[in-house]
Amino acid sequence: MVLDINATPSIAANPGTTTPGKVVYALGGVGRNVGECMSKLGTKPFMISALGFDMAGSLLLENWRSARLSVTGIRRSQDIDTAVVCNIFDGVGELAAAVASVESIEKFLTAEWIQKFKSKICSAPVLMVDANLSPPALFSSCRLAAESKTSVWFEPVSVAKSKRVASISKYITYTSPNEDELIAMANALSSDDKFSPIQIDCNNANFSIETLFQKLKPATWILLEKGIRVVIITLGAQGIFLCFKAINGVEKKDYTTNEPNSFSRKLYEAVNKSCPPNKILGSPKSKGNYYIAVHFPALSAAVVRLTGAGDCLVGGTIASICSGLDVMQSVAVGIAAAKGAVETEKNVPEGYELARIADDASIVYSEAKVVFCESKL
Repeated sequence: MVLDINATPSIAANPGTTTPGKVVYALGGVGRNVGECMSKLGTKPFMISALGFDMAGSLLLENWRSARLSVTGIRRSQDIDTAVVCNIFDGVGELAAAVASVESIEKFLTAEWIQKFKSKICSAPVLMVDANLSPPALFSSCRLAAESKTSVWFEPVSVAKSKRVASISKYITYTSPNEDELIAMANALSSDDKFSPIQIDCNNANFSIETLFQKLKPATWILLEKGIRVVIITLGAQGIFLCFKAINGVEKKDYTTNEPNSFSRKLYEAVNKSCPPNKILGSPKSKGNYYIAVHFPALSAAVVRLTGAGDCLVGGTIASICSGLDVMQSVAVGIAAAKGAVETEKNVPEGYELARIADDASIVYSEAKVVFCESKL
């Protein structure tokens, strides 16, 4: 859990002096944002985190408690300085610079603390871990999940921290890097730094989604070959690539025993109707060694701020998987949830309307297309 301090100048900023603008507090942290989004889509996430007895910690804890979510997994101590991130945005909502003070998460969110909640992890449909955790805490979390065959979602957080994937790749079911994080993860999983950041001009007349995927494909296959089953590459305004190896990489699991609440059941029914299963790939005829990539477009939005979009993409997708939807349908819901995030000042919208989510997911799903499907590289 992190308190975000977001600053947006109202005029062009000049170095060496203050600039008029707007500064707001926002409840944040990748895991917290994902969990809040999930809760607003009908699931009950269990949060494991660390907070201090300071203003930031009190704000974050009370908000979580007010949502009637468990605070049992949240460690509190006078020794903890609650994690805080200061973000500076440009005039169009893009992040211009940021300073993160999140050392307390690594120091106090230990493998020993996480071990206390083994039963929660082992009974969960999905464990979402983000790379703010220390390597020992990441490894411990993933190993606990593996014992009960709980799916693991790894959120890379940043280019630097995404490299922590190296010790846990064999445990990961899903991961959601952007283009730069993908390259960093591929290099961390390779013997040397053979991948370089992708340079591509989306405004170029020769640009195409297929061209972009071809540039990202070698790094993507490294992640799949190292054991990660599903790679969701976030592309901002260009949407996402959903990549996996073999048809069973997106095999749907049965989570009907989770007893989803009314919103979750209605979400499943509405999306399953508007986004028919197997429409994109068709019924699988073989479970051979296929490499598959599907592009899902982004939705048009009235952008206020872009932070929170990626977290709501993840939260919407995980909530949908837990409701019983397949990964293709769930990604469409995730993109719809991300649209809601960019249209608000907060990292997560106040709420989601079922009809709007289902309609937006239907638009995304209907425009998704396979950009790669071959049995050989």
